[in-house]
Amino acid sequence: MDATEKRAMEQESCSVEEWIEQELAPSTLPDARLEKRLRHLAEHLAKGVGRSIPWACQDWAAAKAAYRFFSNGRVREEQILAGHFLATRERIACGEELFLVVHDTTGFSYKREDMAAVGLVSKGSVRKDEQGWPLYFTTCGINLHSSLAVTLEGLPLGLTAVKFWSRKAFKGRKAKRKAHKAPIEEKESVRWLENLRSSTELLGQPQRCVHVGDQESDIFDLFGAAQQLGTHFLVRTRADRLADGGPETVAEAIGPSPRRGLYRIRAALEDRGLS
Repeated sequence: MDATEKRAMEQESCSVEEWIEQELAPSTLPDARLEKRLRHLAEHLAKGVGRSIPWACQDWAAAKAAYRFFSNGRVREEQILAGHFLATRERIACGEELFLVVHDTTGFSYKREDMAAVGLVSKGSVRKDEQGWPLYFTTCGINLHSSLAVTLEGLPLGLTAVKFWSRKAFKGRKAKRKAHKAPIEEKESVRWLENLRSSTELLGQPQRCVHVGDQESDIFDLFGAAQQLGTHFLVRTRADRLADGGPETVAEAIGPSPRRGLYRIRAALEDRGLS
């Protein structure tokens, strides 16, 4: 067991109250009352993980206080998570071993009568139109792009960066093609670069960090940003790019290479009614 795993297991053995204090101690809110409310709220939610706010708070007064806290314009997610980000950095022990920062996007959907009251998120459909394009529908909700640090053995160390956003409306396919030519700073995909930079700066050890992303992270600007920061990345390719600027593509260069290893993944297909 290395130092990183030992520290993580020591924090896991402490009580919920002690863990919350460790995670929130460096967080600074505009006044002491908000800081106290944050700790009380964290205790409630920790005892009701996955539950609604009214269920976790157990009474209407506590639930109402929680809603007031979340709607307070002086409280931002960066302030709430600042302590946790620093705690994540402390859990990464000094050493030479690599660790992973896994990036991905999640959509939180909420059914609501008033569609204009909250932001919109897009949802993909398995159905396609006559030209073979996937059909999309809209729903109320928010998007979250998060970055999670883990050891090579899969032990979670904590979040390193988050970005929330929503949309006012969705545009058609023609507008999307036009947006494709816009600078990366004007696209939603800039979140990949922002989280890569924020995570690398927070952890302060770019040579040990491997940023992992799915096909959406196959962005040339991300490769350049990682090179400038001196860090590493592992992404699932979407475009068959040229290898080392030569005539061969990556797929053509890798094709004749000998297989270095084989990993088998067991999937519980029966639970989904698949065979």
